[in-house]
Amino acid sequence: MTSEAKGGRGAQLKHTGLRHGWTTGACATAATTAAYTALLTGEFPDPVTITLPKGQTPAFALAAEELDDAYAMAGIVKDAGDDPDVTHGALVRATVRRLPAGAGVVFKAGPGVGTVTRPGLPLPVGEPAVNPVPRQMMRDHVARVAERYGGSGDVEITVSVDHGEEIARSTWNPRLGILGGLSVLGTTGIVVPYSCSAWIDSIRRGVDVARAAGRTHVAGCTGSTSEKTVVAAYDLPEDALLDMGDFAGAVLKYVRRHPVDRLTICGGFAKLSKLAAGHLDLHSARSQVDKGFLAELARRGGADEALAAEVANANTGLAALQSCAAAGVPLGDLVAVTARDEALAVLRGAPVAVDVICIDRAGTIVGRSTVAGPSVTRP
Repeated sequence: MTSEAKGGRGAQLKHTGLRHGWTTGACATAATTAAYTALLTGEFPDPVTITLPKGQTPAFALAAEELDDAYAMAGIVKDAGDDPDVTHGALVRATVRRLPAGAGVVFKAGPGVGTVTRPGLPLPVGEPAVNPVPRQMMRDHVARVAERYGGSGDVEITVSVDHGEEIARSTWNPRLGILGGLSVLGTTGIVVPYSCSAWIDSIRRGVDVARAAGRTHVAGCTGSTSEKTVVAAYDLPEDALLDMGDFAGAVLKYVRRHPVDRLTICGGFAKLSKLAAGHLDLHSARSQVDKGFLAELARRGGADEALAAEVANANTGLAALQSCAAAGVPLGDLVAVTARDEALAVLRGAPVAVDVICIDRAGTIVGRSTVAGPSVTRP
């Protein structure tokens, strides 16, 4: 049998006007709960209610269901609320089959869910990319359904995501060695709008994979142009490249706890001037280029008051850089050195050496620091 319905709706967050949503792991748990209930009772609960790790009890409408003697399948449309999540609107399915007594809960990757192919992730190589917290959520709900309806709780759960392999191409998964589709993520079950928790989690997993591969030099890059610059400068392999975007702080704080010998930070001059000024989130909505700060750096580099005033009143960071370059003031290098020192301050003495490269929009290096900090391996 089949049915079509809307997925569960996120609730509005207080004081923000934004709706939170539900993680892929929460959707997979709801789908698993509905499917196993149907396998034991012949009826799908719709909506199906689950309990999240912090006690919330959201209800999800079913978007798809199938039932026969051998299996039950339920599908939930993911609602990420007002977060710009690439998996928003994806159909997350769970297919549940009975297993012999004592087999426990076994997870399989269906179409659109990836498989782990590299060490360093919180799952062994060869396992479906269903993360530990969603796995535990599904186990817990299987146990509750089994207790309520007289099942053994021994089941195979195949999680799939419609079009997941295509969606995964715009995520970190291929770089992390998760092939064939998406990861089933989530630690709380809730997606907080613009928290970018999935991106930050990918940064952390990228560090883990690099360390497991024995990489001693990694690079945090703000985008594809800076990645190309770092590869040209240091010939780093793909698994040593961290797509940090605007989250310089996330890279530094995780590397502080999980050190590598050397960290290169590479990005646009304007973004890295924010790091130099002490900002750890480089997004334009959350930090701005401080031209007064750039003017002070220019003074340190020998700028006279007329040039400093020109920098302070420049329309953009790039315009300030160009004015200084014309006057022979190395503003790019000064920003790189100051950003490096700010990064070392965040690292708080962790055994990580740091250097910083600033580029313009074309990828040309416009500022560079030397390597400083412990465990220095200079080129």
